[in-house]
This record gives sequence, C-alpha cells and structure tokens, in this order.
Amino acid sequence: MRSLDTARDMVERYHPGLVKALADIPYAEREAPDSPVIDLFRAHHGAGLLVPKEYDGHGASLVEAVQVQRGLGSLSPSLAAAVTMHHFTVATLYALAAEADRLTPAQLELLASVVSEQRLLASGWAEGRTQQNILTPSVTAEPVPGGFRLNGAKKPCSLSRSMSVLTASIAVPGRDGRPELALALVPAATPGLSVHPFWGSDILAAAQSDEVRLENVIVPDELVVRTTAEDPHRLDDLQTAGFIWFELLISAGYAGAAAGLTEELLSSGRGSPEERADIVIQTESAFELLVGTARAIRDGLAGDAAVAAVLIARFAAQSGLVRATGQALELLGGMDFIRSGDHARLAASVRPLAFHPPSRASSAAALVQYVDGGPLELS
Repeated sequence: MRSLDTARDMVERYHPGLVKALADIPYAEREAPDSPVIDLFRAHHGAGLLVPKEYDGHGASLVEAVQVQRGLGSLSPSLAAAVTMHHFTVATLYALAAEADRLTPAQLELLASVVSEQRLLASGWAEGRTQQNILTPSVTAEPVPGGFRLNGAKKPCSLSRSMSVLTASIAVPGRDGRPELALALVPAATPGLSVHPFWGSDILAAAQSDEVRLENVIVPDELVVRTTAEDPHRLDDLQTAGFIWFELLISAGYAGAAAGLTEELLSSGRGSPEERADIVIQTESAFELLVGTARAIRDGLAGDAAVAAVLIARFAAQSGLVRATGQALELLGGMDFIRSGDHARLAASVRPLAFHPPSRASSAAALVQYVDGGPLELS
C-alpha cells in the first residue's frame, strides 16, 4: 500500500531496522501485555524523534512525526499510543529548553540525557480522565521545605513500566497566592512512586497503560518547572501546543492501525473493486485531514484556530476510521475471523481514539461557538 510504504519509510529514516524488528514478531505477541515493542522502540533510538538536534535528537517536524506515528500504528497500535505520551511531552519541555535561563541546571541535565540514555517520559497530565482534557492538573502539590509533596494517581498511564521520568502537571501557589500551573519532573525511582495493574482489556495491552500512584512523593524545587513573572502564561501556552501535538500524534497512530487493516484487505482481494476503493478512500482521507492540519500548523496556524482545526480533523478521522475498519472486517469474511483474531483485534484497536479527551460530546458546544464567531472555550 503506497501511503503506508511512505509512512514506514519515514520510520526507517529515523529508526533504522525498527519496521523489520516489529514485523518479525507475530501480531498477537506484538500487542500482548509482555510485548517487547517498547524495548525495541528504545533500542532503535525512538526517544529522540522530537528532541532538537542541539540535544543530539532527530529534530523531526510535526508533519514527519505524524507520518512516523502512522507507520508505527500500522504495525503496533499499542506502541503508537504509548509513545505519543513521550513525544508530546518532549515537544513541550524542549520548547522551554530553547529559552535562555528558563530551566534549572537539574532540568537541563535531565533533558540532555533523554537521547544518550534513551529515557522515556510518561505523561502524568490529566489525559485519560473521563470528560477531562490534558491541560487539567491531576496531581495535588503541597509546598514543603525545598520542594513539593505530590499525591495523586494517573490511570491509565502509558509507558508505566518503561518510563524513566513521570511528568505531572500540578497547581502550586503563585506569587499572589493564587494557584498557578507548574510541571513536576519525577524520576521513576523516586520513593513513593509505584505502578499497579489497571488495564484490563487485551486491546492496546502492550502500551503498558497501568496505574501510577504518587504517595507523599517529594520533588525538589529544581525539578519543578514554573511560570515566570515576565511571562506568567508561558506554561499554559506550551501545554496548549502540547495538546495540539498530542491530538495529531495519537490520531495518526490510530489512522495507521486502520491503514494496516486496509492493507490486509487489499492483499486478500476480497470484495469488489468498488467496495475496496470505498474503504481506501475513507482510510486515506482520514489521514490526509490529519497530515494537512499538521502542515498548516507547521506553516503558522496557531492559537485557537489551530486547536479547533486539530479537533475537527481528529473527530472527522475518528468517525471515518471506525466505519472503514468495520467494513474491511466484514469484507475479509467470517472464515478470516474464525481462523485468527488478529484482524478483529486490529479493527478494535481503532476504536479507543474516541476515549481520549476531549470527548466529542464535551467539545461540541465549544466548536460550534468558535465556528460561529465566538471564543473557543474547552472545558
């Protein structure tokens, strides 16, 4: 399938050998809870995809990253979902690192080791909570001498068993006494941080999406990224940028899973040319919406206009991908379903896109208001 060849070529460009390494593992093993796909991702230098070149990373663009995610999703939907959390967190933090004197020496040291040590950053932001978006702190922070005491949990938290660092959005007392946004960088070995079983589905089981608990975890001031008096909204702006990266990257991974099933259908020759073409059109158009939006953002689309465009592309893709995979599974036929569960599992792996916040229901009024000329007010 031409477009998937392009996406997998992009994976090979940045992670030589990873496509073959993943393809050599039977699909059921790739997607199992004890799958080695995250270890393979790290072994093929996956951590540095969005790390700037001055930090020895690949410095991939958003458009290139969307292609990489599609390629990964076609081979392992679990892997694409898991590494989205690392990638959008990296995109946010390294934007701060580019600003002179913005991060502490300890924060810069941590970021400098991401590529050399292939450290994976898990997201302890609010992504995954019902009816929440990823901008809302999900961990409480109490000031203590020299830092903060954190309590809370992230469930599910992808990369939970492979992460080197958990990044958590927290609310801390500001200079005027009112809460302000901050980011805590919590090494995985910190006392009080623990991982517990949570994910009960066999769909996306290899993403390691278990519960991470923070119980009286002490994080020093030097590992907490705060706003500044000169630019009190900088972290909010960066989290909005991270939101945009997240929505496009996670959607691209699911688009890859749908394309993988479409590729299987084309190889089987099942169905009429018209039926196969209909599925191809739905699968390809869904991805083209995502990559087109990524190009627009690369070329300068920003702010509320970018957020609205990303959400519209995501929800449109979400609907089209579910329809396409359902039709593809039907055309593959009952005997295909009986002989192996791989295709049914691949089709089912597309549906969780609907569960990532913000939900379509919670976004509907805000999108309509924005399109009709009002402000974009996501809850």
